[in-house]
Amino acid sequence: MSGGLAALLDDIAAMVKLAAASVDDVAAAAARASAKAAGVVVDDTAVTPRYVHGFTADRELPMIKRIAIGSLRNKLLFIVPAALALSQFVPWLLTPLLMVGGTYLCFEGAEKIWEKISGHDKAHEADLPAAAQGREQEDQMVAGAVRTDFILSAEIIVIALNEVADEGFWSRLLILVVVAIGITAMVYGVVALIVKMDDVGLHLAERTSPTAQRFGLALVKFMPTLLSVLSTVGIAAMLWVGGHILLVGLDDLGWHPLYELVHHAEEAVAAAVPSIGGALGWTVNTLASAALGLVVGGLVVAIMHLIPRKQEQAKTAH
Repeated sequence: MSGGLAALLDDIAAMVKLAAASVDDVAAAAARASAKAAGVVVDDTAVTPRYVHGFTADRELPMIKRIAIGSLRNKLLFIVPAALALSQFVPWLLTPLLMVGGTYLCFEGAEKIWEKISGHDKAHEADLPAAAQGREQEDQMVAGAVRTDFILSAEIIVIALNEVADEGFWSRLLILVVVAIGITAMVYGVVALIVKMDDVGLHLAERTSPTAQRFGLALVKFMPTLLSVLSTVGIAAMLWVGGHILLVGLDDLGWHPLYELVHHAEEAVAAAVPSIGGALGWTVNTLASAALGLVVGGLVVAIMHLIPRKQEQAKTAH
């Protein structure tokens, strides 16, 4: 009897260890997949605060909560099932779809640069909602944020799926669900923190302590700089991630010269300075990917914006 009980306990212990190992594997795969989607995550985090800008402070967190729920619903009910179906039945389509998404990222990054150079971003700032808007305006802004998030979320899930394409179906499903929930919580947690940071600063500035007052005022003054830095990092990340997706995708589809050129340059730089070769090699790859992203994105921006404008100007001249 005791021998049977010991054997049963051993079996249970083995099952627990196996389950723990599976959880660790899923967590590691989810972390790896999420890291590859870093560029889109940064962009998502940088874009969302604009949708609640100008609304009264008591409506900011409820709006972020509604956007987060909409984002999670999109991921779990639409994007993850669609991505899994594609990977299960037409896996060859993932690389082209990923490259389409990469091109979109390049376009977004290049378009933001073009807007900054041309001054169009200031025009967009003027269109942001004024304070204390009504419920209808709030609903419109939340709907717009959820639509934008749908595109970015689709990119995140497809990038993540591409990283775990060799896993079994149920492993892929579990990993993507973990990625969807984890990234949504991270993005909108950070967004909530960013949006309320100036309120925290104002609260501290009203304290009697001179130290708290100085820190609060510094926090309020720092927020515009933080948003500007976050926006710049988001642009760079979009160009880098989008360009890297295209670089690897072209190689996967059988066109190797560009990938091999970047790979050889990366190896040469890494070998030249062994002590920091890994970091230098990564930098070369990142800069090359960003350059490719800027070129591709610039071409798309020209097609989408500049060419139609010239045609319209030509018609007006006639």
